[in-house]
Order: sequence, then C-alpha cells, then structure tokens
Amino acid sequence: MTVITARASDREIGQRLRIARKTARLTQAEAAAAIEIARTTLVAIEQGKRRVRTHELQALAIRYGTSANAILRREAVHLGLVPQFRSLARCPDDGTEEAAQLLTGLVSAEVELENALGVARHRNYPRARPILPGDVGIQAEQDAQELRVWLGLGAGPVRDIVSIMELDLGIRVHVRRLDSRISGLFAYDDGVGACVLLNASHPLARRNYTAAHELGHFTSTRREPAVLWSDESPRSREERYADCFARSLLTPARAVKQRFDELTAGHSHLTRRHVILLADRFAVSREMMVRRLEELGLARTGTWDWFQSNGGITNRQADRVLGTWHHPAADTSDGDYVPKRLGLLVREAWKRGYYSEGQLAQLLKLHRLEVRDLLDGVETERCEADEVVQLPR
Repeated sequence: MTVITARASDREIGQRLRIARKTARLTQAEAAAAIEIARTTLVAIEQGKRRVRTHELQALAIRYGTSANAILRREAVHLGLVPQFRSLARCPDDGTEEAAQLLTGLVSAEVELENALGVARHRNYPRARPILPGDVGIQAEQDAQELRVWLGLGAGPVRDIVSIMELDLGIRVHVRRLDSRISGLFAYDDGVGACVLLNASHPLARRNYTAAHELGHFTSTRREPAVLWSDESPRSREERYADCFARSLLTPARAVKQRFDELTAGHSHLTRRHVILLADRFAVSREMMVRRLEELGLARTGTWDWFQSNGGITNRQADRVLGTWHHPAADTSDGDYVPKRLGLLVREAWKRGYYSEGQLAQLLKLHRLEVRDLLDGVETERCEADEVVQLPR
C-alpha cells in the first residue's frame, strides 16, 4: 500500500505506477513498449531512481486506466489488493477481478477521506487463531463463542454484523452489487488492515452469513485473501472453518438449544412455525436455521430437504406466524450501501468543502443521486454548528 500525506517523492510515485501497472495486468515490457521507452527505464521509474517525465506519466496513466491526477494527488491511496486475488480466479470471466478492483478502489477512497480529514482508523483486532490439527468444526465453534464473549454479544442475535465489524472491530466493510456468483471477498493489507466486500444483491440474511464467514477468515487466516462463491460448498480446511465459524457466531449452540427447548416443549414434531420463530429470533434464513438444528442433533438429518419436498416454508407462512406483511425488498438492498462510519466521513469532507458531489461520486463509485441521499440533512447540520455543540477537543 502507498499512502501519501505530503508531497509525493519519486519513489512514492514509482510505487503507485507499479501498482497501477499490475492492476492493469501489464508486464514491465508491455508497459514500456506501449509508451515507447526502454524496459530498463520503466524499471528505474518504478524504483524511484529516475523521475517520470510529464508526458510519460500521462501516457502510462492512460494505458493503466487511471489519471495522472490520481497518481499525483496528495491524499490518494494506492493498494495492491487485486494481484492477491488472481490466483483464486476460477475462470477469466468469473467476476473476481472486477470485484477485487472494486474492493481496492473503495478501500483506497475510504483511506483518502481519512487522510483528508486527519482521521486515524482504530483497529480493535482480537489475536489471530491459526487453524489447528483436528476437527475444524470444534475449533470454529470455540473461537466463535470466544469472539462473542470478547465483543460482549452474550446469547442475543447478531442483527447488524456489518456495524459490529466496522465499528467494534475496525474492519473495513463495503456492500456493493457484485456478480451473483460471488457472495463476498476478504483481504488483508498491513497498511489498511482487514477489508471485506459483500454482495448487496443478496438477501440480508445471506449477506449476514457471508459477513460472518469472512469474519471467520479474519479470525483464522487473515493474511490470506479469500473469495466466497455462492455455488460452492466448503472444501479446504480454511473454508470449512469459516463456514462453521459463521454458523456458530450467528446461531450459538447453547442459545439455540435453549430457545429450541422452550418452543418445542410438549411437541412431538418440528413444525414450520417452530422454524419461522427460531429463524426470526436469530436473524438468519430459515434454511440456515434448519441446517443448524440438524448439525446440533436437534432435528433429523434431511429435515430441510423434507420441508422443501413438501411445499417449503414460504414468506406467506412467515407473515401469518410473525404477524407482519412480508416485503421481498426488505430482504435485499435497493442500492449500494455505504457503512455508517464511512458515511460520516463523506458528510464531513463535503461540509468542509474538500470534495464536490461529483468528486465524491467518482471516488466512491456511486451515482450522484446516491451521493445526494448520503448528504441529505448536511445543510441543517451546518446551521446547527453552534459553539455549544462543538466537540470539546
């Protein structure tokens, strides 16, 4: 990662150009030939041993799909996350590259805003827990329970896991629409810390599970980038650990067993009503709830498959049980979601005149109307900027 908070040196500019070249998937020879310079010259520029000339910088920026201003901008941040994901791609058009570039751009934008406002990101990371020999499910269950205790969650449901990751732990979390096959990405960089990207197109319960899954990677193998595919079952020990960690974090065994006993006391069969109430209690999907009951031995193996073969558990049935009218849109994002902390940084940067609406839209990769929604009410905050409510710092 390159973070510039003062005038960029030749070495820093060289680092930025190297990252931009790798992101564009060009070799040094290809980039040098594209702007008609020797490869040794490009090597010297990237190493900071030779100052890049203006026409060279402009030509390289165009070839790399960026701008000279982005390379030189004082607060700009350049990350090398994309190359980390290339070895994980299943095929050239699987969406991994695009999603990784999006994550890189969003994290870079977040850090740029922090630099502009003079804000330091607070990290509250628990110690990493390497995956040990033996049953990964048992270890994942224990590690998830310890994290719940460490976060002070008790036995209650985790209804806003994104805020917990962002505000309590200091993980950078972004929620944007991705290829439907990708549920989420996780990456770690020494300079910016842990970074997660979730698919806004997926239902809320599914997104929460993906976030918990990526939190499992953060807990165990945080320095190894990972992509969670929606159509792939866990295969490696690392993926099986993250999968078990997610289920254990969202549906802790003791709490599930206690609530299950309370609801099924005096009953001889597990009913759709039981499943609906349990899923609502723990803020997870009905399928995940039944799978967890099967895993804990509270339901027979194949219970979910039986429900599916006999009409399933529908939203209309959930409406009748919960006394609410189900709106499908309530379970999915109607647009790209900007996390709470980042939203506050955006509003403050705009109030101070550091960025225009257009610049924020370009920086955050949002439509200008989405930026306006994000800035809604800022003018009122300006009017309320009285000394009485000024923060005592």
